[in-house]
Amino acid sequence: MKGRNRPLVVTHKDAKTLMTNPSQSNLAVVILAAGAGTRMRSQTPKMLHEVAGRTMLEHALHAACGTHPDHVVVVTGHCRQQVQATIDSVNQRLVDDYGVAGIQTVVQKEQNGTGDAVATALAAPALRDFRGTIIVTTSDVPLIDAATLTSLVAEHTTRPQAAVTILTTTVDNPTGYGRIVRTHDGEVTKIVEEKDADTAIKSINEINSGVYAFDAELLGAAVNQLDTNNAQGEFYLTDVVGIARDLNKLVRAHRIDDAAIVSGVNDRVQLAAMNKEFNRRLREHHMRAGVTMVDPDSVFIDVDVHIEQDVVIAPNCQLRGNTTIATGCVIGPDTTLTNVTVDNDAAVIRTTATDSTIGARAQVGPYTYLRPGTKLAADGKLGGFVETKNATIGQGTKVPHLTYVGDATIGEHSNIGASSVFVNYDGVNKHHTTIGSHVRTGSDTMFIAPVTVGDGAYSGAGTVIKHDVPPGALVVSAGKQRIIEDWVKNNRPGTPAAEAAAACDATGTPPPATE
Repeated sequence: MKGRNRPLVVTHKDAKTLMTNPSQSNLAVVILAAGAGTRMRSQTPKMLHEVAGRTMLEHALHAACGTHPDHVVVVTGHCRQQVQATIDSVNQRLVDDYGVAGIQTVVQKEQNGTGDAVATALAAPALRDFRGTIIVTTSDVPLIDAATLTSLVAEHTTRPQAAVTILTTTVDNPTGYGRIVRTHDGEVTKIVEEKDADTAIKSINEINSGVYAFDAELLGAAVNQLDTNNAQGEFYLTDVVGIARDLNKLVRAHRIDDAAIVSGVNDRVQLAAMNKEFNRRLREHHMRAGVTMVDPDSVFIDVDVHIEQDVVIAPNCQLRGNTTIATGCVIGPDTTLTNVTVDNDAAVIRTTATDSTIGARAQVGPYTYLRPGTKLAADGKLGGFVETKNATIGQGTKVPHLTYVGDATIGEHSNIGASSVFVNYDGVNKHHTTIGSHVRTGSDTMFIAPVTVGDGAYSGAGTVIKHDVPPGALVVSAGKQRIIEDWVKNNRPGTPAAEAAAACDATGTPPPATE
């Protein structure tokens, strides 16, 4: 591969110092993430489309780091700034969760094939003098997990150790995949890409997943022998198999039965199918762990969601992000929770909640909207058509219906009357309202922030609270009721209202009492 541009190497700012001396380690992972993914018809790079709440690249990173390698190198190219930003956003979590040294990226300046991409990776400081096993995987196979990669390495390193081990599977329709060509006694001889395959080879249904384990020294030598003498005019990584065979090196195939694990995503149809399959597996995992799903097909769960035993999930629920649900909870129907923590035995019905906390035995819903910053304590209640935002609501406090609570702190065992509004915005700034414990407010109370209502205070219905209320006080602001007799008769003659009033007078129905 003479004449290749020297790769641009980008080391993550939070990564540990990567060794440039001959490595004493024995496992590294290269993730190929340079392609344009044009079939997605998207301005977003293919590997940054999400499956089950993570980008496909993030799935690849978690799988790679789950093998506990000494180095992880991602090859970027198309839209590399976006790809780098995604890596930066998850790097520290990967370091913390898996103990890896951080993710290093290299840039493939021209997309000249998978062989060129791997050659770019091998020039990274972490791999320049590496000796051991290198896994090469892709960023568009989201069901690949650490267990699959670990089993590949185990097969590769079984004595006698192979020079190349290919992760393969068999499918009914192998169109589009490279085919695994074997001898009559089953030895792998080469991989033939779809565009280079003749009719006989196209009939083979054992396919190349695009995931490999290589001996590092063999890989380094082989990529320098690659050429572009093929239908696509690219450097094929698959040609390393033939080179290894020519050198009388051992080539193995690690075939897995579950073909979905190595299914790639190239367009929106495949993306939808992958989301469906990934979600099916997640639901099955949770149900086998003790979660009840009344209608599993209507439930969508992200991969980072945690659900404890004896949770019941009703139909039409979405559990997104880092949502955590403790034992004994009932969720749904018709509920979407994103980054929400729900403590034990709570009930959340027909609710949309984001970045919020719901306490033990709390009741939320129906038709309730919890916006970011909501913290509902144990035994609390947020009822029908209640909206909250940046609100801390104390233990046992109830906001039963038709209320907006924004930028507020409410103490324990208080009750906010129906149709109340925490008026927090003056057109320029947001202001805070503080309500004490054991407070009872009447329906249609307006809290004009900033304002404080002391412990044990009461308010009358329709009160507009503009000033602080001391503990134990009753606050009312409504004026004396005034009745104007015959107003409709005099001002709206001939209307249905006037006719109804006249009919009432004719039957002798007494007028309402006046003060």
